[in-house]
Amino acid sequence: MKYRVFIEQDEDGIFVVQVPALPGCLSQGNTRTEAMQNIQEAIAVYLESLHAHNEPIPPSIYEEIVEVV
Repeated sequence: MKYRVFIEQDEDGIFVVQVPALPGCLSQGNTRTEAMQNIQEAIAVYLESLHAHNEPIPPSIYEEIVEVV
């Protein structure tokens, strides 16, 4: 499954990542790579929790990139 994430670097240099489709699902890391690895784990745990509680799982995203010259 694919989910859109937003990643920002805070004033302390920490990378913070959130998943808009999964309210409250966020993570962080000292590097962009670490933050992305951490959010993958957070998403997996979030989805496991939804499944365990018989909650609906938000659909995967489908998107295309369009380049305009």
